[in-house]
Amino acid sequence: MRAMVKIGNIELRNEPVFLAPLEDVTDHPFRVICKKYGADFMYTEFISSDALVREVKTIVKKMQLYPVERPIGIQIYGNQIDAMAEAALLAEELKPELIDINFGCPVRKIANKGSGAGMLRDIPKLLAITEAVVKAVKLPVTVKTRLGWDNESKIIVDLAEQLQDTGISALTIHGRTREQIYSGVADWTLIGEVKNNPRMKIPIIGNGDIDSGEKARQMFDRYGVDGIMIGRAAIGNPYIFREIRHYLDAGENLPSPTISERVSLLKELIEKSIEWKGLPGGILHTRRHMALNFKGLPDFRPLRIKMLRSNNKEELWGIFDEIEKRYSQSQ
Repeated sequence: MRAMVKIGNIELRNEPVFLAPLEDVTDHPFRVICKKYGADFMYTEFISSDALVREVKTIVKKMQLYPVERPIGIQIYGNQIDAMAEAALLAEELKPELIDINFGCPVRKIANKGSGAGMLRDIPKLLAITEAVVKAVKLPVTVKTRLGWDNESKIIVDLAEQLQDTGISALTIHGRTREQIYSGVADWTLIGEVKNNPRMKIPIIGNGDIDSGEKARQMFDRYGVDGIMIGRAAIGNPYIFREIRHYLDAGENLPSPTISERVSLLKELIEKSIEWKGLPGGILHTRRHMALNFKGLPDFRPLRIKMLRSNNKEELWGIFDEIEKRYSQSQ
């Protein structure tokens, strides 16, 4: 049995499951839902250091934190040392449990400008930014990154040691290069090599392709990681945290959520999103969750199109009632 995981002064249960920071996904309403289903630790959407320093309103709203979400980290990204240090100080004022630095985002508009995974092409600057952030704040600082920029530069084993030397409190590794973005299969062998490096003393969190309890157990047992992080697999499927936790603790799969539970979850998420973003933004923002929440239902396409075209809450509730009536009997 593994001991409790410590990140700085933060104590998490054995084999914790993290919700990854996802732009336009891990907003306050979705975080509340994921916490309800068992996420042990969550992050804000990633925050541009430049926008935060300029106090852009939309960025400030993304950073609003609530007791129900804790423990939670604020993730920042950027490619300027001073701006990142200043952004970390501003984020610290909101009293998250930690500050996380994004050196892993593969999106072209970010990476090609030298931020996110783009920093993997300038390791001295990446380390200088990390050291500056660690020195600027009193909170634990963590890093999320990838194996390297491309297949010819998988530098994560050496980089992990260098990052630890800057004073970070934990490291999350996505098992792909930036060049892969999200294609192919995540390679966990190097994540395991980092974790099993006797020089590494900080917690190592593995990320990439975990979409079931069985895979979660396999990654813990095979690679020895301290925690796992769930990203895309949680979109439209926050039940995954409950399912993974049950499998880790009991070694068995839970039944899939019922149609009634799926409908109830969507209604709750839409209500919270409308409260957070207003209309029609609150409904529009939940469409990706609607699209994936009913994944796998037979002959669902006409209802799916109808659902995703609706901007009206009452109309949506009627569509959900129709879905529940049509598909509940087949479960």
